Amino acid sequence: MLVVRSDCRYNLHMDVAPVILSGDRVSLEPMQKDHIPALCEIGLKRELWKWTLTDVCDVKAMEAYVQNALDDKAKGVSLPFVTRDNESNRIVGSTRFGNIDIPNRKTEIGWTWIAPESQRTFVNTEAKLLMLTHAFEFWKCIRVEFKTDALNTRSRAAIARLGAKEEGVFRNHMITECGRFRDSVYFSIIESEWEVVKNNLTAMLKR
Repeated sequence: MLVVRSDCRYNLHMDVAPVILSGDRVSLEPMQKDHIPALCEIGLKRELWKWTLTDVCDVKAMEAYVQNALDDKAKGVSLPFVTRDNESNRIVGSTRFGNIDIPNRKTEIGWTWIAPESQRTFVNTEAKLLMLTHAFEFWKCIRVEFKTDALNTRSRAAIARLGAKEEGVFRNHMITECGRFRDSVYFSIIESEWEVVKNNLTAMLKR
């Protein structure tokens, strides 16, 4: 059974206070500076950052990555998590709600990376189910967005597999740390699609 445990009370105004999202096998916990050593242990692998704007290749880069996430959290536009495997009790990655737009009841799910040994497992599927459930059923969002580098075919396929609809390409959308002009592909799930998406993700986890 999927359980969402939260230390913020439900309301229609998208209370973005820190929240713990717990499932059968995965828990998402509010990111803190104390998590930096565990994130460094699994996250300083260059292949994890191939398609991101920044290259988190050493401890200082991870410290900056976490600080930037916490700065956005303080502004109320982001809610970053560490991803924990419940069975091993190990942190296996990170993800977040970003670009939180309270007046328009929408948010983005992204900034997701997972340790190589936990990729293509239940981890990402259950984490996304937890986050989407929180967004649509607690925040009452009408839209959840996803975006990825247009060249990242693996990520594009993974987002589509969640049930998100591809909306189009934003050309020259971002400039990466190495100076490359990145095109971004946008996807979304809207309120009226949520029940079908939820059922599909639940069925995927059972398989």
